[in-house]
Parts: sequence; C-alpha cells; structure tokens
Amino acid sequence: MPEEVHKAAVKELGRLKRMAQHMPDYSMTRNYLDLIVELPWSITVKETCNIRKAREDLDADHYGLQKVKRRVLEYLAVRQLRGDLKGPILCFVGPPGVGKTSIAKSIATTLGRPYCRMSLGGVSDQHDIRGHRRTYIGAMPGRVIQALRNVKVKNPVMLLDEIDKLGTGIHGDPGAALLEVLDPEQNSTFTDTYLNLPFDLSQVLFVATANSLSTIATPLLDRMEVIHVPGYTQEEKVMIGQLHLLPKQLQEHGLSSDILDMSKESIATISKECYICV
Repeated sequence: MPEEVHKAAVKELGRLKRMAQHMPDYSMTRNYLDLIVELPWSITVKETCNIRKAREDLDADHYGLQKVKRRVLEYLAVRQLRGDLKGPILCFVGPPGVGKTSIAKSIATTLGRPYCRMSLGGVSDQHDIRGHRRTYIGAMPGRVIQALRNVKVKNPVMLLDEIDKLGTGIHGDPGAALLEVLDPEQNSTFTDTYLNLPFDLSQVLFVATANSLSTIATPLLDRMEVIHVPGYTQEEKVMIGQLHLLPKQLQEHGLSSDILDMSKESIATISKECYICV
C-alpha cells in the first residue's frame, strides 16, 4: 500500500473510532476503509507468454478467423519483445456471436493473467466510470475500481465490453472519463472520485469490443487499434457447431457422442432456424 494511501486510511480509521455505530457516517466510513483494504495496490501476477501455445489456444477455441488470430499473435509477440504495456488497445469489432469476447479471454489465458469484464452498454453517466462523491447517499466507486477490487490484482486483462454503446446524459460524458482511464500518460495516477486517491492503472491490459464504429467518439477511437471480426458463413457455422459447440454441450451435460450424435444436416437446419452464437 502506498504511503499516501496508508496515511489516508489511518486518518479515516481514527475518525471511525470516534464515531458511534448508529451515526450515518459510520457505515459510509467503514465501507470506504473496506475498499481501501481490498484494492490490489501492489498485488500482481507474473505474466507468462508462449506464442506457440497462444496459437494453439486460439486455434482450439476459435474456428477460422485467421487474420484476426495472426494480428493478436503479432500484438503479443511485440509486447513480449518490448517488455512494456504502452501499445495500442485492441478493439474487436463485429456482429454479435462471432467470438470477440472469447478472444479477449484467450489473451488473458495466454498471458496467465486474471480476466475481468466491464460492461459499458447503456452507460451514460461519467460517474459510472469515475465514481461518485462520498457525500452522496448510496455513493460508490466507479466500475473500473470495482472491477479491480473483485479481480484482486492490479494487472488483469480488462474487457471493455460494448464500448460503442456508451451514451451521453445530463451527468457528463462517460467517454471522456474513459479516455483518462485509457491514456498511458494519465492512467498511472487515475483518481476515482469516490476513492479520492490515485490508483495505478498502467499495468492493466485493456481490450475492447464493439458491434460498430459509427457511435464511438473519435478521441476514444484514436486510442485503439481496430480489428474487424467478420461474421461466419453457413458452412463455417456448421463446422463450429460440429467441432466446438456440440462437444462442449455434451461435456457440460455429462453425455457422450455414443448417446447423442448430430449430423451436419441437422446442425445446418438448426443454424438456419436460429442464430448459432459462438
């Protein structure tokens, strides 16, 4: 825990000891101290990156998408050679169900880092990113700090899911707040309004997903490298169903291929009648 944080915690603990438990500020101060204690100020996991294994993992989990997988491997290889995190933020863009989220999970698995997801769909208040002032009733930290509290390390792979669904409301622009989170020149001292203490986000590996680029603000888009993930053809959907989805469902339900088997024709019929999500 940094010295500045330690001093703030000791000060708040002193206030808490002087309060009666029935006072309104007691539970608020207690929750604040719990947050300080539970945040991973200096907890990291050692990164491991084996490019050959990364290729095997991507091939095992994702059918096709050769250009996408090649770019992900290039990105990981460059990071390994440079030894720092100040590369572009990957943004996977494509229709629902093509594997954008699972690619982000594969990156986390390859690097040996914990994975966490921050949903941005429908967020229209900057306080959802930056947090609320503690003086407000029901105040809480922003989603970034909450995610780090839950994942318990300061260098996870954090998925910014549906970044194109960010809105703008009467309480400020969440996109502008997110810029501060993603800017490598600023995020080493990111200050959540609720926490009111600087937290180093520079070791977080951010990955974003979107269905479309048209609604993403230009300053935010400039921070990211866009990788288009195309939709699947009918033949590819059948192969995905046969090689990935069906075996996975059989395993999850304790069944074997001897008990249940489906032909390509059956899978093709299902994929035409309902959208196969991968």
